[in-house]
Amino acid sequence: MKTRSKEPFWLLKNGLIQTYPSLHQSLTCDVLIVGGGITGALMAWSLIGAGFDVVLIDRRDVATGSTAASTAMLQYEIDTALHQLIPMIGEENAVQAYQSCRKAIRTIEQLVEGLKSRSGFVRKNSLYMAAVQADEEFLRQEFETRRNHGFPVEWLDRKALRNRFGLAAVGAICSSDAAEIDAYRFAHDLHRASVRKGLRIFDHVEIVSLDYTNRGARVITGSQVMIDTRKIVYCTGYESQEMLPEKVVDLKSTFAIASEPFSNLPAELRSILLWDTQRPYLYLRTTDDNRVLVGGGDIPFNNAAIRDELIESKQEMLTDQVRQLFPDLPFIPDQAWAGTFGETKDGLPYIGEHPAFPNSYFALGFGGNGITFSVTAAELIRDRLLGKPAEELRLYRFGR
Repeated sequence: MKTRSKEPFWLLKNGLIQTYPSLHQSLTCDVLIVGGGITGALMAWSLIGAGFDVVLIDRRDVATGSTAASTAMLQYEIDTALHQLIPMIGEENAVQAYQSCRKAIRTIEQLVEGLKSRSGFVRKNSLYMAAVQADEEFLRQEFETRRNHGFPVEWLDRKALRNRFGLAAVGAICSSDAAEIDAYRFAHDLHRASVRKGLRIFDHVEIVSLDYTNRGARVITGSQVMIDTRKIVYCTGYESQEMLPEKVVDLKSTFAIASEPFSNLPAELRSILLWDTQRPYLYLRTTDDNRVLVGGGDIPFNNAAIRDELIESKQEMLTDQVRQLFPDLPFIPDQAWAGTFGETKDGLPYIGEHPAFPNSYFALGFGGNGITFSVTAAELIRDRLLGKPAEELRLYRFGR
């Protein structure tokens, strides 16, 4: 499955940062990570730091799949609003899921600082905006629910949005707990640091067969090389649906565009991430080179060819939406691309063990919080492998 089309902004901006050798000799390890995007990078860093002997393989060049296509907005808000998630999984569980995403942003900030990563991490305000007047009641209910559970939020009415951000909208929840990052570069920075600590990475490696044993698993690659491992962690994102026996996610195609650089991008716009109550929702952020990234227009995923044919029309639609929201912004599209993502029934990821895959774990950060969910997955799976309590896994289990 192709997970992106054309060339996404981050890949064009950064180029192919690092390549790794393919695998030509058999090896053994404690943990084999399958997938070298941002999820695999965070997982490898966590497990290497815990003392495991880790090998990571990817069927492509690492981080050139969904990670390169991501707009990488870091928010604690889950695709399912908190006041809707509470009746689905219970108040305590819902609040814990939101708090974990909030904590994950701070963890990423600490990693960026510790690695001296040049991945453009910047703290931002998040604006969750009512797309139409009819959505204001829904958004106010969400605002009250978050505030009642200790999340620092502010309500902005139409006048405040126009005065502070030049934004033509009904109302919005403003939260200071958000950030943006270049996930593609950050993944490579994590890989580089993990390799210095002993991680072995091999790209362009295909798994053609897999045998589970009482002591672990044996992987056979397309070049007929064996990898013997005690545990496997699948960080394969939306492509995991192809191997799972049950349907856990609805695959969607999403579209994104990057503007031409602005000579003087308003400071107010640079200070926010924006998403709205539409279904599918519009999402928007800026970059460190004064571009505006905007995405949305999601449709059910059928195949890459159909998705790619829509890029031009989706570019026009997204451009019109930005110009309506920001009437004073001279937005000119420069690059457009598409990618694949997935929606779960409750907006939560799938993390942990699956009965059909012995000695294995999955870290599947579906939805708009894939990066923050990946931080949570890396910590929980690390603790599980160390024999420590990982009670939060119950929220993200298969079969829930």
